[in-house]
Amino acid sequence: MQILITVIGCILFAVLAPIVGCLLAGLDRKISARMQGRVGPPLLQPYYDVRKLLEKDHVAVNSSEGVYITFALIFAVIAGGIFFSGGNLLMCVFVITLSSLLFIVAAYCTRSPYAEVGAERETMQVMAYEPMVLLMAVAFFLATGSFNVSAVFSQSTPIITTIWLVFLGFLFILTIKLRKSPFDLSYSHHAHQELVKGVTTEMSGPTLAKVEIMHWCENVLFLGWVGMFFVWGNPVSVVLGIAVALVAYFLEIWIDNNFARVKWQALLGSAWLVALVAGGLNIGFLMYW
Repeated sequence: MQILITVIGCILFAVLAPIVGCLLAGLDRKISARMQGRVGPPLLQPYYDVRKLLEKDHVAVNSSEGVYITFALIFAVIAGGIFFSGGNLLMCVFVITLSSLLFIVAAYCTRSPYAEVGAERETMQVMAYEPMVLLMAVAFFLATGSFNVSAVFSQSTPIITTIWLVFLGFLFILTIKLRKSPFDLSYSHHAHQELVKGVTTEMSGPTLAKVEIMHWCENVLFLGWVGMFFVWGNPVSVVLGIAVALVAYFLEIWIDNNFARVKWQALLGSAWLVALVAGGLNIGFLMYW
């Protein structure tokens, strides 16, 4: 039965997540433009961009590049389906990490020096945020007694009350996962920060469109993780979770527009320090007190 629920969740996520993710990306551009004193593009500009990419001819340096990107998108959808159907959070983390690794391999297979530098930076980002994500899953288990996301609905209080340090740690690495400055080392959407487009330098047309759709799905999933901390047995709490997720997204946009990029040493050191302090202390407290 759980498998059927997960399959249905994946199908619904594949349909709805790109729509929500596209609107969030358009809202990001609009708010960023206002912060910079500009009018900004239309709200649906990300959709127009992706549609234009899909209409272009498929040209690739290495034919396997498109295969890796396609499977990266599929695994991102599966991860979202697992999470929003109330499935295993740890499995969701592993699947979305596999999607990230396929994205990195796609960049490496082009043998372009610029794409390889971007892939190396992307690998560094995965190494930076992954410990905190795994600690979040462990803390979730200690707080609810299960890895199943649906366990939050059996709680009398939101899990933020017991793992608030983990939540703060996750908010920190969320900046990395959403590819926001100051941690947008591999795939900056700010044109002035790179001469070339980093990890996607050799990607174009439908392949690049799949990358954008994958990022939309990832953003919806990560904001779902934020909302998870504020949901409990009361169905109305879902509205609270969505509201907090939107506030967190606005905070990330503000950070993106007000902080300059840091070096990879600062990225790695700060992310691991936060994971050790926030995740380690919170988990230690749950286990021994």
